[in-house]
Amino acid sequence: MTVPINPPVDETIAQAAAALKGGFLVGMPTETVYGLAGDATSDVAVARIFAAKGRPRFNPLIIHVADADEAAALAEVSPRAAALMARFWPGPLTLVLPRRADCPISLLASAGLDTVALRCPDHAVARALIRAAGRPLAAPSANPSGRLSPTCAADVAEAFTRDQVALVIDGGAAPVGVESTIVGLFGDGAVMLRPGGLPRAAIETVTGPLQDAGHADADAPQSPGRLLSHYAPRLPVRLNATSVAPDEALLGFGGSLPAGALVSLNLSPAGDLAEAAAHLFAMLRQLDRSGAKGIAVMPIPGDGLGEAIRDRLGRAAAPRGAAA
Repeated sequence: MTVPINPPVDETIAQAAAALKGGFLVGMPTETVYGLAGDATSDVAVARIFAAKGRPRFNPLIIHVADADEAAALAEVSPRAAALMARFWPGPLTLVLPRRADCPISLLASAGLDTVALRCPDHAVARALIRAAGRPLAAPSANPSGRLSPTCAADVAEAFTRDQVALVIDGGAAPVGVESTIVGLFGDGAVMLRPGGLPRAAIETVTGPLQDAGHADADAPQSPGRLLSHYAPRLPVRLNATSVAPDEALLGFGGSLPAGALVSLNLSPAGDLAEAAAHLFAMLRQLDRSGAKGIAVMPIPGDGLGEAIRDRLGRAAAPRGAAA
């Protein structure tokens, strides 16, 4: 059976909340990408998320809360964490914080770590669903593990069956288009664990210079989004292309594209990185279905949201191994 897609009316929120309370999964819109939401306090619901995605169980999940007060009931919130929440929540920022001793989040969702990854989405439907469910929601991207993240409801419905997902709430296209930035607050340090929808420079106005986490975690990630191969289309991806073969699809950026591709799409003819981020996964999906033998990607600047775009493309082009 196909997964129903419902508009975000009050009846849909109530229906989705009831499914979540019963331990079932719901496709949830957020400003970044669509999430596969389940009750974060239920081992059964969290196990269903891992099973539906085919996600390795050593890879922790992001927990979505409605506000900072809910976060404080789950994690130890330092003054610096509180300052980040006050400045950037709701928004595309995930904080990895020490779990409270009485934290009700399933240990499976935290992959057994003594930390928990928390964010408050900047999407009214997502926050309404969290409040209606009356519990924090684990919600990784609503896609098979390692594949392209979904930016519209149809992507989610296509990826799962009714046995896996009760329904998808159609909140329109995700406006940010890439996942949240993840920052770990460990002791005195603030660490960039994954670039995302909130640029590094904005975060550093609160934290000072962020430490870099280094290479992707091959076996035991300390946060979501840290495995090497992730966000991948089925076709191979070639980065920093300045020319293109006739059997390749081209993902361009800026005003001038190399000629000769089987099919070409431009992330942003104006060279706007926010526009490029919003289009990234949707355009990769289109090119993945183009009949080409591979996808060539033009160079992307590394400033601002370019850091997140380049991170996603680098993982998409990585050797296919354990998926996140």
